[in-house]
Amino acid sequence: MRNKAFLTFLFILITGLGYSQDQKVINIWDEIPESIKAKDYTEEVKYTEDNVPNRVSKVSKPTLTVFLPEKKYNEKRPAILICPGGGYSHLSINKEGYKIAKWLNSIGIAAFVLKYRIPSNQIMKDKKIGPLQDAQRAIRVIRKNAENWNINTEKVGVIGFSAGGHLAATLSTQYNKKVYNFDENISAKPDFSILLYPVISMEDTYTHKGSQTHLLGENPSEALKKEFTSSYQINSQTPPAFLVHAIDDQAVPVENSIEYFKSLKKENVAVELHLYEKGGHGFGMGNNELTKQWTEACEKWLLVNNILPNKKVYLFSYFKGNGEDGLHYAYSMDGYTWKALNNDASFLTPVVGESKLMRDPCIIRGRDGNFHMVWTCGWTEKGIGYASSPDLIHWSKQQYFPVMETEEKARNCWAPEITYDAKQDLYLIYWATTIEGKYPETQSKEESGYNHRMYYTTTKNFKEFSATELLYEPGFNVIDATVVSKNGQYVMFLKDETREPAAKNIRIAFADTVTGPYGNAGKPITGNYWAEGPTTAQIDGDWIVYFDKYIDKKYGAVKSSDLKKWTDISDEVTFPKGMRHGSVIEISIEEFNKNFSGDD
Repeated sequence: MRNKAFLTFLFILITGLGYSQDQKVINIWDEIPESIKAKDYTEEVKYTEDNVPNRVSKVSKPTLTVFLPEKKYNEKRPAILICPGGGYSHLSINKEGYKIAKWLNSIGIAAFVLKYRIPSNQIMKDKKIGPLQDAQRAIRVIRKNAENWNINTEKVGVIGFSAGGHLAATLSTQYNKKVYNFDENISAKPDFSILLYPVISMEDTYTHKGSQTHLLGENPSEALKKEFTSSYQINSQTPPAFLVHAIDDQAVPVENSIEYFKSLKKENVAVELHLYEKGGHGFGMGNNELTKQWTEACEKWLLVNNILPNKKVYLFSYFKGNGEDGLHYAYSMDGYTWKALNNDASFLTPVVGESKLMRDPCIIRGRDGNFHMVWTCGWTEKGIGYASSPDLIHWSKQQYFPVMETEEKARNCWAPEITYDAKQDLYLIYWATTIEGKYPETQSKEESGYNHRMYYTTTKNFKEFSATELLYEPGFNVIDATVVSKNGQYVMFLKDETREPAAKNIRIAFADTVTGPYGNAGKPITGNYWAEGPTTAQIDGDWIVYFDKYIDKKYGAVKSSDLKKWTDISDEVTFPKGMRHGSVIEISIEEFNKNFSGDD
């Protein structure tokens, strides 16, 4: 029976798991093909303690639950159809459905949880193709509505778990199989597949017996078993796959994933297989330190295969403790979730200065293509540290720049930064210093009498430098400045270090040239907490300023589209534990994969 062209939209309210208030649920069929009406066949749902559907059985009306990323993107996004597992007897719709959708949304992917019909002779004329009918139809529905959902129709994939993995693999290999009549000229082929502990084989050797029986019946023929064993159906047109399995899986043997991997490899189809020593079956987002790694590995796979459209990675250089162990990195694909690289171990150990510290590392990419870094090398030094690198991994010999040696009463050189000025083709290096006896009107008895102002030098080659000069005297104790350009102007984010009465906040000043003069600092852009070490990045049209809430021992952030109205987004960002301030730069995904491919 031909289905009608229009869709029926049903809106329901779903609670828990941070769902948006009006979660959309779509009936994918107007008329379900080859269905049988059975009055006594009623859907059964078990709920979590939070009243979220957890386990669904006796599904007779298949639906898609739509999860769109909360963040707005200019470019069209990838989409993934989610097929929960359950041995073809029920659907584990929370663990292997809704939770997966929220993770996919967090990395910028539109997600669609498929509540497919459980194979049943009571409601289907041919139960073995019922789930495949729903899966094919779901892919076509997603592509049909791509414009409304801001979806790239050439990046629509499928993810499946256990028996849902069998359905996803069947869809990936039998997308052209005519299992229902349709009018739309829309492909049901997934562009890629992600399969977790999937049932691939329906042959007795490696199958999951419950899935085999529920789908094919009590005594299926050998020909039928082979037809629904996905590894036999692979050809050169099969979509690329990402496979995850635990070796100790006692329900669905790991050989299922291995056979699918081998068949894809034989046909020269791109495939990546992750096997974990322990994890058992049905671990969803992960149930131990091993299996929890699959989501990050999958995200990298999506990036490498150009499925996720991110062309850049945000890299945060920072220090920990007192800075004695050196340079640390965290990365983020969206500027909100930051993950430590190298197991949060140091990439570079400091060797210059009396104290041999590496605090406040600031890195920029220079006009020469190399990365240039300066840092605080001690609490009472009259100079700063410097090194350069072609790849952020291999650094030049560390140097000590004695930028305040001519000032006899200089007490320190703290939080140095670099800004490249294309107008003058030079680098501005600037830092905070207290010079004893200067600016007594703003000196406090607190905090050892430090009373900073911003100083600078310029260079074109990091070999010859201009004489040190005053960069900014705002009329208060100032530290932790960072300068960026915007539409021909220069924007300085800075910390008001005033102690009596305590300010300890981030403010902004503007100038027409990189060396100033900078105007009066505006009102604080941070809230009722002590903040320091600002660094900024432009992400999706917004300015995001990150800062160290050093009293609270955590990081925060504010964002603005116009540098005037600021919103505190501290509750939306996550950072490695113990991270202290540094700087953010952008690198390409190719650079990231090349230089940090072995890092977790």
